Amino acid sequence: MGTLSIPSADVHRLLTDSARGSATSYQRAFTDIAATHHGRPAAEILPLLRAAADVALLGFTRADLEDQAAAISHGARYELRVRITDR
Repeated sequence: MGTLSIPSADVHRLLTDSARGSATSYQRAFTDIAATHHGRPAAEILPLLRAAADVALLGFTRADLEDQAAAISHGARYELRVRITDR
């Protein structure tokens, strides 16, 4: 499980927001990667998650991304705690 702090104005980078049409949200990328890479080695998934996090301008740690990659690889749930900040 990871924890991410994000300014309230940037939540659309993390979560898909139909009002904004956020096709590049991390949530969408994660879902797409999970659907296409389930069962693949975590080492193959990790660079895809890093690229998605970079596009969304999110500061996941390597450990967070490794946990996410392992969850996708094994078909396990991944829980992310998000702390919304004022800036």
